[in-house]
Amino acid sequence: GTTTRTIKSPRDIEYELMASITGRIQAAHGETGPGAFPALAAAMHDNRRLWSAFATDLADNGNQFPKELRARLFYLAEFVGQHTDKALSGAAPAEILVDINLAVMRGLRPQGGH
Repeated sequence: GTTTRTIKSPRDIEYELMASITGRIQAAHGETGPGAFPALAAAMHDNRRLWSAFATDLADNGNQFPKELRARLFYLAEFVGQHTDKALSGAAPAEILVDINLAVMRGLRPQGGH
């Protein structure tokens, strides 16, 4: 038989990583018991790291996104970091992080994806 390789674009990889982290936040948020908070904290930490990587890329002079889009996404990255702190302390809901990620994921797959 023939071997078929799927080549993933950076956008596909970003989507899959964000989908995985978002799913972990959603699953952990719905849990109760002694392991619930550590799972939620780990997922939110990974989400913050992802957004920090996005911010680093957005700040790079070689980034090809339009300047206004870069600024808006950079602002979202800052918001995610700040909101994560609030959510971990119990002062804000974690669902907002899920909403942001889902909106960005829709942008990564505007035609419904594959």
